Amino acid sequence: MAFGGFEQRGGGQPMAEINTTPLVDVMLVLLVIFIITAPLISHSIKLDLPNAQAPATATKPETITLSIDPSGTLFWNEDRLASDEQLVERLSAAAAVKPQPELHLRADRNTRYQRIAEVMSNAQSAGITKIGFVTEPTRTR
Repeated sequence: MAFGGFEQRGGGQPMAEINTTPLVDVMLVLLVIFIITAPLISHSIKLDLPNAQAPATATKPETITLSIDPSGTLFWNEDRLASDEQLVERLSAAAAVKPQPELHLRADRNTRYQRIAEVMSNAQSAGITKIGFVTEPTRTR
């Protein structure tokens, strides 16, 4: 093998041989890495999973719209509620229905958060599990 140096012999001819040692070193390192990682890539766990076909639900759950105006007055599907007791009664009745209806909560932007939290607490106490918040998207100019 010819190793390059600083001394010039024989008329300044460039070295004509290619040093392949670094190439072989890199290829051997890559080969070792692939040998180690190949079993990990192809490793799989055999599972005998059950086959089940779930029937599609034929009935969509009812949607209840509960609106709150800025003064805190409640509206159940556009029917005004006189008191919180009436709200609790309707929420309890709705929670007992199968499938349970979804509660869509609409509140004016000027409604106090305390009032919204009370309504959410009443819904949770009654057993309502699906509560959604209805908002209006902001308009960009």
